[in-house]
Amino acid sequence: MSAMPFSDVKACVFDAYGTLFDFASAARRCNDELGDSAAKLTALWRDKQLQYTWLRAAQGRHADFWQVTGDALDFALETMGIERPGLRERLMALYLTLDAFPEVPEVLRKLRAAGVRTAILSNGSPRMLEAAVRGSRLEGFFDAVLSVEAVGVYKPHPKVYQLAVDTLGLPAGAIAFQSSNAWDAHAASAFGMRVVWCNRYNQTRTAAWSPRRRNHDVVGTADTTGNRLTDLQLLYMARRCSSGAGCPSPASVRH
Repeated sequence: MSAMPFSDVKACVFDAYGTLFDFASAARRCNDELGDSAAKLTALWRDKQLQYTWLRAAQGRHADFWQVTGDALDFALETMGIERPGLRERLMALYLTLDAFPEVPEVLRKLRAAGVRTAILSNGSPRMLEAAVRGSRLEGFFDAVLSVEAVGVYKPHPKVYQLAVDTLGLPAGAIAFQSSNAWDAHAASAFGMRVVWCNRYNQTRTAAWSPRRRNHDVVGTADTTGNRLTDLQLLYMARRCSSGAGCPSPASVRH
């Protein structure tokens, strides 16, 4: 794919959960109690967590992400019939110190070295994001860590993406947004940002996400996709091209 959509990018903004931080790591650390149920619990917990944010946004009944995460976990544990003393508290505590995906530190180092500004834009509460960044030893890698609490509504409301524009002082088209959530990437694209869809979970690409076809009922499409954040090498190439440093051949860039 051409790097031209990223030629004017000056900042990379990242979703947090599922993009930088592995939300499945909380349940994996409880394999001693969950065993083979860990993956199923993670999936149900995550699905209900997102559903609750959408419902709250649609109804104008905001509560912070810590409460939503706890409510979603309660639903998942009850649905699966898991009743173990102390497990809920253990899982919630682990959610504050999720593992970063392996490539994240190196990607951030390269972006910073290239002079690209970086930020997090997340549904997470400030306390949750601070704990995740600290626990993953990513302090100092971000110009800003932005929570939806500043605007009082969850993604995909446009106010959330405007928060990044206002904080960084850049137009939407100068920001590349990275998310593992197709709906989140779609909304950022509709807002006007350049988008890297980090499709870690092999979600099915719909017609709306095809680079050759747009769905007229849904606005926005990813500029590039991949399974890891190393697809940001496209951004390094674009920055070299726009700065006159010379462009590597397309074959030398991993897609």
